[in-house]
Amino acid sequence: MTVLSLVIPVFNEEKTLEDIVKKVFDIEKEQFAKENNISVEIILVDDCSTDKSADIIRQLAKNNSKIKTCFHKVNSGKGASLRTGFLEATGDFIGIQDADNEYNPKEYLKLIKPLIENKADVVFGSRYLKQDTRRVLYFWHTCMNKVLTLFTNMYTNLDITDMETCYKLFKSDVIKSIAPKLKENRFGFEPEVTIYVAKGRYRVYECAISYNPRTYEEGKKIGAKDGLRALYCILHYGANTASIPMQFILYIIIGGISALVNILSFMIFVHIFDNLIINVSLAFILASAVNYILCILLLFRHKARWSSVGELLTYIITLIIMGSIDYYSTYLLLLAGFNNFFAKTISSAIGVIGNFLLRKYFVFPEKKLTKLK
Repeated sequence: MTVLSLVIPVFNEEKTLEDIVKKVFDIEKEQFAKENNISVEIILVDDCSTDKSADIIRQLAKNNSKIKTCFHKVNSGKGASLRTGFLEATGDFIGIQDADNEYNPKEYLKLIKPLIENKADVVFGSRYLKQDTRRVLYFWHTCMNKVLTLFTNMYTNLDITDMETCYKLFKSDVIKSIAPKLKENRFGFEPEVTIYVAKGRYRVYECAISYNPRTYEEGKKIGAKDGLRALYCILHYGANTASIPMQFILYIIIGGISALVNILSFMIFVHIFDNLIINVSLAFILASAVNYILCILLLFRHKARWSSVGELLTYIITLIIMGSIDYYSTYLLLLAGFNNFFAKTISSAIGVIGNFLLRKYFVFPEKKLTKLK
């Protein structure tokens, strides 16, 4: 028998919860499920609902031994609920089902086929592959999904069409190995888990699914702030193992922001202190602090291993090297006749390239990737 475990995170879904559970178990009645001896297990994770969802969950579990239940004492978000459910699931394949009726559980019979045939380790259900019909709703919401998918592909070298889809189905050992590493509590789970799938070099398939989106009046929960968080997650979790060109493009942005801080602060300090060394040093220190914070947040965080004095010294050495280059290049450019602005701009551009190379290969050396299995 093949067991399909579906984790259903629940937060105030009393109106649709019983219906979606019934639809999930109806999978077993389909011809393909009978032919392949597919049984369904449901893990209901209540995320501290304030309506009657928790009571409904308890009643459903009482009447069906194939339903497992988990209850969060504090509302933590979809990502946190999924982590809980993944670790409780016992099926051969583990997937995600929202409780809001936007997705049709029968579509999982499409997703499970490549896994049963051992062609894939992970299958995404795409809302943007060809469908017969679809409900038309929010243009900007769709744009946000496609932009986030594009950025995810750029930083993972995958070619998926719908990273934000709810329907992701995993071989059990794949998601069991990924789940303990997951950190995102809300909708940042989607890019985070996709990036771990890419890092694990698992075989990924996609198939078209139907989708009946809710309006915000009907209870839709994801919003613009979740889109911004997703973009941050793509960079935070994916940039450090992206291709060198993609890393450098991101560092250009980081370096550009740092260079702007360097230039503006230098222009301010020249009106305060009548000493080139002081002006350059203060501007450089301020820009370095901004650069370091952005690198840790977005680019090199997962390579940082501040476990020894030696590792701390490497960063200090880079500051000394680039600080010296920054000072002497500024000094020489001023001697050559450039004004303050252009001298500092050129030296800052040199600093962007030098800092990237030193941080990547000296402060935060690349770690070898190993398969997560």
